[in-house]
Amino acid sequence: MNVFLWILQGLLAVVLVAAGATKLAQPREKLAAKMSWVESFTDQQVKAIGAVEVVGGLGLVLPALTGIVPVLTPLAAVGVAIIMIGAALTHARRSEWAEIAPSVVLFVLAAVIAWGRFGPYSF
Repeated sequence: MNVFLWILQGLLAVVLVAAGATKLAQPREKLAAKMSWVESFTDQQVKAIGAVEVVGGLGLVLPALTGIVPVLTPLAAVGVAIIMIGAALTHARRSEWAEIAPSVVLFVLAAVIAWGRFGPYSF
């Protein structure tokens, strides 16, 4: 189970860092072509969301990997789960029903990591 959680942590971290880096690197107007939800947010809010995603992704692996305050790993998973709830609500408010599924999948992955790392498979 520990190996399974590490795989989930790595996959979720890669997805979050890539998504967050995209939001940080590209202007909102360019992102709007692929992510229509950015029209509901300011440039600064989109950049903040990207930064939170990058930090959350790094938080899923770095504390546990380095052994420095490993309790931050399940806390990062809880934070990611909260971000995904917000993402799903944003898509639901905009009636973007097909876009909710990825948020739900990422929420479930984060919740499993939080459960495992706070519970029986903590560091």
